[in-house]
Parts: sequence; C-alpha cells; structure tokens
Amino acid sequence: MKNNKFRFTGRFLLLFLLATVPYTAFAQKAELKKSGRTSDYKLDSKLMKREMPYRVILPVGYENSNEKTFYPTVYLLHGLTGHYDNWGDKAGLEKYTESYGYIFIMPEGDNGWYSDSAKNENDKYESYIIDELIPEVEKKFRAKKERGGRVIAGLSMGGYGGLKFGIKHADKFVLAGSFSGALRAAEFNGKDLGGWKVLADSITTTFGEADSETRKENDIFKLVKDKSGEQIKQLPFIYLDCGTEDGLIKQNQDFANLLFEKKIPHEFRQLPGKHDWAYWNSQIREFLELSKKFIK
Repeated sequence: MKNNKFRFTGRFLLLFLLATVPYTAFAQKAELKKSGRTSDYKLDSKLMKREMPYRVILPVGYENSNEKTFYPTVYLLHGLTGHYDNWGDKAGLEKYTESYGYIFIMPEGDNGWYSDSAKNENDKYESYIIDELIPEVEKKFRAKKERGGRVIAGLSMGGYGGLKFGIKHADKFVLAGSFSGALRAAEFNGKDLGGWKVLADSITTTFGEADSETRKENDIFKLVKDKSGEQIKQLPFIYLDCGTEDGLIKQNQDFANLLFEKKIPHEFRQLPGKHDWAYWNSQIREFLELSKKFIK
C-alpha cells in the first residue's frame, strides 16, 4: 500500500501543541533522591560535551535483593519540549510499576529527536543513549546485559525515537514501542510546520535540509522498506498505538500498514484518545503488561 505524503495541518499543530510540557529544571546534584525507588543522576557525556541528566526507578526490593539478581531495563523517552522527568512526574510511573521487577530509565532528549544532529556537533542523542547511557546503566545498576532484558518506548517525539532505536539497533532491544508517535519526523519540512518555531527549528537542526543523508538515515519508513527478509527476522517486536482524535493517527496507520506489508511482527492499537497525558497514562500500563510476553 502506498504511503501518502504527510501534510502538516493546523489541526495537527494544535494537537501537537497540546502535547507540550513545561520545562523542569535539571537536578543540581549528581544524584538527587526523589524517594526510596526514584533517583536522578547525571552522566558526564564525552559525546555531548556536557552532563546529561537521567532518572531511574528501581524495582521494589532492589536494595535488599541478592547481589547476583539482575533486572530487565525499560527505557522511556519523552516528547518534544519535554524532559527526562516527565514520565515520573506526569504519569505517576513509580506508583503503577510496583508490581514489575524492572529498572526504568528515563533519558534526557531535549528537542533532539533522539538522533545525531546534522547541524550541532555536540548533539548526538542517539549515540549518547546507545554508546554511553546503556553501558553506564549496566555498570551502575544490576541490569541485564542481554537483548532479552531491554525494552525501549516513548511518546510523540519519543515514540518516533523508540521505534527508530528498535529498528536501527535491533540487537539491543527485544521490544520497541510508540505511543502517539511522530513517526514521519524525518520527512517534516521545517519551513512548512506552521507557526511553532520550536518544532520547525528542532526538525531542521536535527535532520538538516530536505534530502539530506541525515534524513535518510533516520527515516523509519525508509529503514523498514530497505530491510531484507533476513534483517526483518532480527527486529524486536514492535508495538504502536495512537488516539483516533490525534493529528498523528494517519502516519501511525501508514506505519502499521507498512509493518503488515513487510510481515514484521507487531501490534497496532487505535482507540479513542487525544495527544495528552490522559492517553499516555493509560497506554503505558497496557504496554507494560504486553512486555511480560517478551522480557526474559
């Protein structure tokens, strides 16, 4: 089925704006204790040339568990204009993850689309997460180092990032998920994104001009289309959902159709909902239940 060209509409812009979240200042200490299970850390990134904050929620009983006990990790990515603390502060993640024996990691992605920027040399968000953050987590905590013990997902910009990481780094994750993902991000034309300067600037800065190599390397539709049969077998299970009242629903439907055509194992849900935290609060819980089928 041919994918229609994405058209940025005023309705989409309004809905996308509703997804924004206020800025939350970074923790000033290397480790800021939030509660018994939640802490904020900073990683002195050589790739990013600065300290990068991230939040960790440990499993119930982690501190008293056997030192030989290792836990799966779930990486959760925030949306555009959001920050690393959003999932914890806005979704109440700690409360409804009590029954899961997972370590939850929430990285800072700023407005960088979880990609290595075409224009800013020190904005290497993809390389930072893969080459620095994951090794840091697996050294600092008793986190499983096997693919079967890693999951990644996100909302909106983070939904795009979650699926991109799963597709580009299939050897790292057993499950990749997206909630209301901006899945055609690498196709967006910064000049045609309406009046929201933050969105337009972030797209152009991250992916460069139209037809740039950076855009091609980060276009998840293209990445999937180019996969051979053997490469498809190596992909993680892919989960995506989107609210039917969300301006991003069409591109999520398009991506689900592509996965179906390529016979890639996946689950797609479209259900009543908008581009907001009420929707994401509901769907993250559905995703975590699904994760039990794949995490080892």
